Amino acid sequence: MFRRDLGLDLGSANLRLYVRGRGVVLHEPSVVAHGADDDRLYAVGHDARAMAERVPPRIVVTRPIRGGVVADYRIATVLLRVLLRHASRRLPLGRPAVMLAVPAGVTSVESRALVDAAFQAGAREVYLLPAPLAAAIGANVPLASASGHLLLDLGAGTTQAAVLSLNDIVISRTLRQGGERLDALIAAHVKREHRLLIGRSTAEEIKVRLASAVRLPEDVTLEVKGLDATTALPRTIQLSSWEITDALREGLQAIVDTVRTVLEQTPPELASDIADKGILLTGGGALLRNLDQLLTREIGLPVVLAEDPLTCVAVGAGRALEHLDVFQDSLLPVGSA
Repeated sequence: MFRRDLGLDLGSANLRLYVRGRGVVLHEPSVVAHGADDDRLYAVGHDARAMAERVPPRIVVTRPIRGGVVADYRIATVLLRVLLRHASRRLPLGRPAVMLAVPAGVTSVESRALVDAAFQAGAREVYLLPAPLAAAIGANVPLASASGHLLLDLGAGTTQAAVLSLNDIVISRTLRQGGERLDALIAAHVKREHRLLIGRSTAEEIKVRLASAVRLPEDVTLEVKGLDATTALPRTIQLSSWEITDALREGLQAIVDTVRTVLEQTPPELASDIADKGILLTGGGALLRNLDQLLTREIGLPVVLAEDPLTCVAVGAGRALEHLDVFQDSLLPVGSA
């Protein structure tokens, strides 16, 4: 009970930290505000995100994790160091063991960068766990038996579909795009159809308030402010939920195709299990309105939303570290620092 075990979901948009015996203790945007020409740290998490697109040239707001892997090693190390310092206030003295959830199929170079960053930040031991497996563990899926389960984890930078059995992944496919791709499609639609320029945060707000995987019974509108693409002056328009649904069609079809590809590669016996149980949804993208309807219509399987889709990966990573003997064969242990 006195071991310092941490499970970490280091996502492209958000990070969540699980502490042994305490659950998820930290949920912050994976954003760092730092000096453009030095290592000065201005803000991390929510504070840094609030500074995005509002800073002078001497400050840079960075997302060091993209697609579930390190895009900026130096800033990723800073981010991890802040995380571990935060965790140290809740745990006994000593360096922690960390279980990092990574995309299924991550390359050795990408995984090594994550591991090195964690060691540089102060971890004693670092292990890697495929994110779909972590999500299944966190969602309390009974993985120990020889029975197939299909999980779809929808993050900001990745979409991962996986068939799991016997505490491991049988078949998986990772699409290096997720919720942020949907935001980009919304911004592109608004620019193309309305000649209005909007930022990342506005596009995300539109997604949360208007987007639906299938058209809503009644069209809903939202007032959106931005810059006129021609005059560069502020302007306000009305957007409808139906047009946003249409704008997201390309991104949603890529998700459907990812699931379909995994099912096509699934052994018949496991496919039979999945036909009975359906698809389990985890991740922030699982909260998109009527995504279950779209998947059922296109794939022909029932869809179930995990009880707490946002925290499944972090909780599963922590639980896997607590039961390392059970999941050892599914991990990539990388030794001690």
